[in-house]
Amino acid sequence: MQNSPAEDDGAGPAGFTRRALLGTAGAGLLVGAGAGVAGAVAYDRSDPSDRTAADDRAAGALGTGRVPFRAEHQAGILEPQQARVQLAAFDLADGAGRDGLRTLLQHWTKAVDRLTTGQPAEEFDNQVALDAGPCSLTVTVGFGATLFDKAGLTDRRPAALEPLPAFTGDALDPARGDGDLFVQIGADDALVAVHALRTLQKLAAGTATPRWQSAGFARTPGATARPMTGRNLMGQIDGTNNPKPGEDGFAAKVFCTAGGDQPAWLAGGSYLVFRRIRMLLDHWEELPVERQERVIGRRKSDGSPLSAPAGSGEGTAVDLAAQGPDGGVAVPADAHVRVAAPASNGGAAMLRRGFSYHDGALPDGSPDAGLLFLAFQADPRRGFTPVQRKLSRGDGLSRFLRHEASGLYAVPPGVPAGGYLGQQLLEG
Repeated sequence: MQNSPAEDDGAGPAGFTRRALLGTAGAGLLVGAGAGVAGAVAYDRSDPSDRTAADDRAAGALGTGRVPFRAEHQAGILEPQQARVQLAAFDLADGAGRDGLRTLLQHWTKAVDRLTTGQPAEEFDNQVALDAGPCSLTVTVGFGATLFDKAGLTDRRPAALEPLPAFTGDALDPARGDGDLFVQIGADDALVAVHALRTLQKLAAGTATPRWQSAGFARTPGATARPMTGRNLMGQIDGTNNPKPGEDGFAAKVFCTAGGDQPAWLAGGSYLVFRRIRMLLDHWEELPVERQERVIGRRKSDGSPLSAPAGSGEGTAVDLAAQGPDGGVAVPADAHVRVAAPASNGGAAMLRRGFSYHDGALPDGSPDAGLLFLAFQADPRRGFTPVQRKLSRGDGLSRFLRHEASGLYAVPPGVPAGGYLGQQLLEG
């Protein structure tokens, strides 16, 4: 629940498109860059004469963004998050077994191959996204622990896919978490994301049934005058202290390698932890800004750590030993950035790609809103679990959060040319 990669204007790591690097990059709690003035061009769609060539180019650039589907790793892990996300889980139908699962994943592969290039799916196309480009669509698939028994693959279930432990303060609804199959669908257009989900749902009919679904959002690329880390619904810059591609040890933190108790079929894959985290916004917003900053350990204005001068920026390293004017530590003992820091957790780190959600009001009138937390890591036993255990016991921010749903999934490696999703598991 820390932060995600900030972008820069230069060339990125291999496999990143320029559009991806210029996109937003928020992530799980917490905390990252600053808000800026709107940079996107707006026009009245009802009167085409109001549009200019510049308007058309600006609009077209967003729609033509394309993320390759076939690569070493599944798309939707390394790329900065898109403006919209659809998350869903499915349960394998009784009797579907291994053959049914294989057929489903082959159908999904064929459909995603087309959708990510902006083509309509060959089957079950409802034409919702007919006039849109690919809009940086990505589809990421994961396998829950319960899938392996149902598909006759018990001996191939990874040891690290053991259920997450109960954490202090959890209020989990099993109906909104877990599941045999998980999909993360990201796009810079809501209709493109919904269309992709509907396509997968239709293809799954008779083989897998929907278990739960959640929709989220992040800042739209172009909404700020320059690329900036986004903010979450608490108003905090959200996504600063993530491990970044190109850093020493990045791959070892995020992607699996065969050996030990990690199965060979998962090499190049990852583990995804999902948490639906409701923010107690009414209580949070009652705090003065100065108190909010002490809960987080960063300034709300620009994300700079309390251990550094104001205005130093979100990229300034947090100095956990720094002292404040009163002689005490500048970053409070229960501040989120201190409790969540890798230095406080034996080096444990995750790659977070969180999205906000807002689903109206609860019966008491409070917002049903918060964070769809997504974290990729090489081993949740050494990543999410020890960090969340510490956060649940000592993080001042936990008073303003409720973990209401959870899931853990093994994310297979990318799809090679001529292959299909999960082929390494089913045929390896």
